[in-house]
Amino acid sequence: FPARLYGTKEKTDAKIEVFLLRELNQEMRLWDVLVEPARKIRIGNKLFFDESGSMVAEVIDNTTSRGRTLRFLYDCSHEEFKRELYALGEAPLPRYIIDNRPKAANEDFAHADADDLENFQTVFAKHEGAVTAPGTNLHFSEHLMKIMEIKGIHAAFITLHCGLGNFHDIEVEDLTKHKMDSEEMHISAEACKLVNETKAANHRVCAVGASVVKATETAVGTDGMLKEYDGWTNKFIFPPYDFGLADSMLVNFYHPYSTLLMETAAFGGYDLIMEAYDKAVKAGYKFGCFGDALLILND
Repeated sequence: FPARLYGTKEKTDAKIEVFLLRELNQEMRLWDVLVEPARKIRIGNKLFFDESGSMVAEVIDNTTSRGRTLRFLYDCSHEEFKRELYALGEAPLPRYIIDNRPKAANEDFAHADADDLENFQTVFAKHEGAVTAPGTNLHFSEHLMKIMEIKGIHAAFITLHCGLGNFHDIEVEDLTKHKMDSEEMHISAEACKLVNETKAANHRVCAVGASVVKATETAVGTDGMLKEYDGWTNKFIFPPYDFGLADSMLVNFYHPYSTLLMETAAFGGYDLIMEAYDKAVKAGYKFGCFGDALLILND
């Protein structure tokens, strides 16, 4: 959903970027958000998001150095509120993409384009909740999905609402001390049936993207079969790790010091993945959400 908004702080008119993370309470209009620059925002401050002054939020809690809880002061039905709120937002492209775009002379921040919300979305997206797209899945088009179907490649779909924790650098030497953000995930009985039948027939199971691997490794049983799941995961996978489900993995080339790269190294082996990344850099491959992809096959 269009999670990035830009507001104005009362009295000072300072421009504030607000990134919606998740709705905490529908009735009270409470949202968990990130704000930038965080140093300018205190509990009790009010933020205005439109010229008419109808969309106003009050800061009621500090959760982290950048995180805040906002209460939107908007008296209408929840459906109308969400519609108006999203109309003010823009595509939640990662900052490393936005910051490389030109900024207008009178603007404090660079902005996403009008068509970014459609482009930053998988062709099979169904349920609202993610604040960033699963980058590897962006490679798939309806045409490619049809070709896969013709070739007898089946697709099982799961839901993991990707969060901004995917972009947090690892800042600890002891990886066991890195704290992962929790993400909501759902795996249906239908997906389990297709995946487990494929495994039982000794066919390959290919996980598309690090988020899918995180989700399936959260829900795989000791028997190596995928289980239904409805909840949250903060699983952090890094070498060495014994994978329980997929035997192949399609992943984008990820940035250094990221949890996504750690997971890729765990799946493909650190030395082999570093060799592949070295060749990718020399060949000018693209990294990140709109980057190139790597297929890892494990026997």
